[in-house]
Amino acid sequence: MKQATLCFLIRRHPVPSVLLGRKKTGFGAGKYNGFGGKVEAGESFLDAAIRETWEEAGIVLQPHDLKYCGALEFIYPANPADDNIVRIYSACNWHGVPKESREMVPRWFPVDEVPYDQMWLDDRHWLPRVLRGESVEGKVVFASDGEHIEYYAISGAR
Repeated sequence: MKQATLCFLIRRHPVPSVLLGRKKTGFGAGKYNGFGGKVEAGESFLDAAIRETWEEAGIVLQPHDLKYCGALEFIYPANPADDNIVRIYSACNWHGVPKESREMVPRWFPVDEVPYDQMWLDDRHWLPRVLRGESVEGKVVFASDGEHIEYYAISGAR
């Protein structure tokens, strides 16, 4: 099973907002998501979240900037090569201004206007909790089309 990360940058003022990126190519193209991706050989989850956020949005994070928000397992029975375990982080402190990369187009959204209809279907079941500062853990099993959800179980992290 692949290991991956997601990182959500959160502003509290003037309006609570989250930075999402619209994926331009590859897996999840056209969808908004947090910044992240595969953990490379010899890399920790935390280091991968920092690297991916830099590569995808031009944002510099330090390890102490990140808050661990939990882990989710994503299962794709029709394509097991896409199965992954994702550790989720948030950050309220960083350096730099978000900029478009080859992979992502960043955009700020007020937390009460997150475009869930333009995201993975599971996000609406756990992302609101992360945006409230809670932690999550769980499992999402996708249907054979790789888009719809066959089953999910999300709870607070222990």
